[in-house]
Amino acid sequence: MSEKKSARRDARALALQMLYELDLTHHTVGQVVISHLADADRDHPLSRFVEEIVRGVSERRDDLDTLIAQVAPEWPVAQMAPVDRSILRMAIYELSYYPDTPLRVAINEAVELARIYGSDSSPRFVNGALGTFAKDHLDRDEG
Repeated sequence: MSEKKSARRDARALALQMLYELDLTHHTVGQVVISHLADADRDHPLSRFVEEIVRGVSERRDDLDTLIAQVAPEWPVAQMAPVDRSILRMAIYELSYYPDTPLRVAINEAVELARIYGSDSSPRFVNGALGTFAKDHLDRDEG
C-alpha cells in the first residue's frame, strides 16, 4: 500500500474513533477534536480531512441516520453496533460530500475498518449497506 493510501486510511481510522466516542459519550465535537488532534498540525491536509469528516458527520447525523435506515431497514439504527453505525455514517458522508473519492475506495476503506474494529459480520453488513446506498443514491462511476 502506498504511503498516501496508508495515511488516508489512518485518517479514516482516527475519524472513526472520534465518531465512536461522540456516539457513546456526551463529549462535544470541539472537545473530541481538541483531544484527538492536540498534537497534530491542524493545517495539515489529513488533519483537516479528519476534522471535516467528524464535524460534517456530527452536523448531518440525523440525515445520515435516515439514509442508513433506508439502506438497512432490517436493522434499526439505534440498535446497530455503535462501530458499524459510525462506519456507515462516515462512509455515507464521504460518498455524499467528497465526490472525488472513488466509490470503490470509500466502500473498501469502510469494509476494512469494519473488519478491523467490528464484529465478524460487520464487513459484510457494511459492504451490503454501502452497496445499496451507492446503487440507490449515487449517480457516480465505479472509479
